[in-house]
Amino acid sequence: MPSAKNRTAKKETTARRSSKKSGSKNRWVAKVTTDSTHPPEGLFTKGAATIAKTLASKEVSPKGPASGMRMLTYYINRAGKSLTASDRTRLAKAKILLSKSVPRKRERRTA
Repeated sequence: MPSAKNRTAKKETTARRSSKKSGSKNRWVAKVTTDSTHPPEGLFTKGAATIAKTLASKEVSPKGPASGMRMLTYYINRAGKSLTASDRTRLAKAKILLSKSVPRKRERRTA
């Protein structure tokens, strides 16, 4: 059975670890430095259908609509809490429209 001293030390370590995670202002998306394809200026301020259509195009996403989906997700993550509710809704709708154009792998039948 652990002594009272060991239990106290363990609680303090756990408390420090959890407060570090919750109080952190740094986000992984802020550290990303990439220079891949870039969507047109002001694209994410337009309508959901326009965003989905543009991100699915070969000019913006040469590797296909899945690449456009990653760009949209990255933008949403990067904007974080600064997105308004209406912007978040519009971008979520664009994400749904874009996901319909992303080809999916066929499921294997096991019998």
